[in-house]
Amino acid sequence: MILTGFVHDLGKILCLWGEPQWAVVGDTFPTGCAYSEKIVFPKFFDANPDSKDSRFNSRNGVYEEGCGLDKVMLSWGHDEYIYHVCKDYLPQEGLYMLRYHSFYPWHRESEYDHLCDARDRELLKWVQAFNPYDLYTKSHEKPDVKKLRPFYEELIAEYFPAKVRW
Repeated sequence: MILTGFVHDLGKILCLWGEPQWAVVGDTFPTGCAYSEKIVFPKFFDANPDSKDSRFNSRNGVYEEGCGLDKVMLSWGHDEYIYHVCKDYLPQEGLYMLRYHSFYPWHRESEYDHLCDARDRELLKWVQAFNPYDLYTKSHEKPDVKKLRPFYEELIAEYFPAKVRW
């Protein structure tokens, strides 16, 4: 969990490569099925042509009930990017924390459960355990980088190769 917390927002570097902020940060949601009213600012989905396409605006949309979140196309953002960077390196618990930490309609509002499989329901507890450390937990004191660096370097070396595929 410590390593996941350390890398979870690294996907925001996409902004440095020219991606607009609105395409990198924000809440995660499934595409290809009806939008939940519990997604932040749901009224803005009215402008999305998918909301008027019968293939995409039903409860299951293009998915089968219980298909599993790994078969669901999620909105693109920093979560999805860092998940794809780390998927060959971290255990499933960490990958769920990375991929779904901004999928609030699922882990906080219990939406989209009909798309989940048993593995999703089992690993949900890891996302929920991680979430309190994601937002509003930043310290007002500057960390002692010199003191912390060896700990994090060792932790990174345990899971990641010397050269990471970005």
